[in-house]
Amino acid sequence: MISTKGLISDLSDIPREWVFEHYLKLTERLSGQSLKIKSVFNVKDKVPSMCIYIDSKGHYKFKDFSSGYGGDNLSLVMHLYNLNSRGEASKRILDDYNVYISNNTYVSIDYKPHSKYVVSDYEMRHWNTLDQTYWKTFKLSSSILEKHNVYPLSFYTMIKEDDEGNLLDLINIKGNFIYGYFREDGTLYKIYTPKNKDNKFIKVRDYIQGFDQLEFKSKYLIITSSLKDLMCFKRLEINGIETIAPDSENSVIPENFMKPLLDKYQKIIVLFDNDEPGLRSADKYNKKYGFNYINLDMSKDLSDSVKDYGIEAVRDKLFPLLKQAL
Repeated sequence: MISTKGLISDLSDIPREWVFEHYLKLTERLSGQSLKIKSVFNVKDKVPSMCIYIDSKGHYKFKDFSSGYGGDNLSLVMHLYNLNSRGEASKRILDDYNVYISNNTYVSIDYKPHSKYVVSDYEMRHWNTLDQTYWKTFKLSSSILEKHNVYPLSFYTMIKEDDEGNLLDLINIKGNFIYGYFREDGTLYKIYTPKNKDNKFIKVRDYIQGFDQLEFKSKYLIITSSLKDLMCFKRLEINGIETIAPDSENSVIPENFMKPLLDKYQKIIVLFDNDEPGLRSADKYNKKYGFNYINLDMSKDLSDSVKDYGIEAVRDKLFPLLKQAL
């Protein structure tokens, strides 16, 4: 029997890091660092796709790119145990923590977010035959890439500094198949390295992709999962539709950004990846904004469908789905 003396009854008295350490069975204490582990929601996850990180308020959160789940400590427990509410998750955490401290001592660690690597420098270069070979598989030329401000890079540099601005580390990455994604004003917002299986994208700053190219002259807007899908959609040459893409398929474009677009377009629809995370993300847009979504049942995503089947076949498959959704 557990003594009720000294039992914790308020969730705020339970260290948030304990929740992640306990339920994820982490082998190291959380002391301000970020971690990347294999998904606890997908047993088939071969490459770590679940991130444990600190948000802007200094609280630990998680994002699982394999399942699309994310959130705080309560969200983690809700998804782990298929609970119906945050209240149920809170009760589960309180019960488990009280059992834990009846047999163990848990001492919280005062921590602050660890320094992270940031992109500090890069250099553009001219297109070469390797670039042409890669992008040609998606039927994308240098002209459409440059229209969307995609340019090849010869290198980029990442640095890590301490709180006082002292340099802790510097990494210089060079080679083929490195591309910078830029805004119309020349601001770099993402680096794309398609041959890097572990980390294809490096986010430099927030940006809704394709926004600079919007003309607001069409009736309809499609939200695709990536800039590459966005450009492939334009290659289909379907009139009357403009396109944007979020930073990530797993992130929902916020209301303050969507509201002006709702006023400018008669209808907005979603076209994400043809897999479980993509369909789950599309369903989030449906629940939040009421947007219809299309499942292009060909390859994993639109760009792979163009690569595997060609522009004509994808257009023939997609056009009836668009008419139905619109």
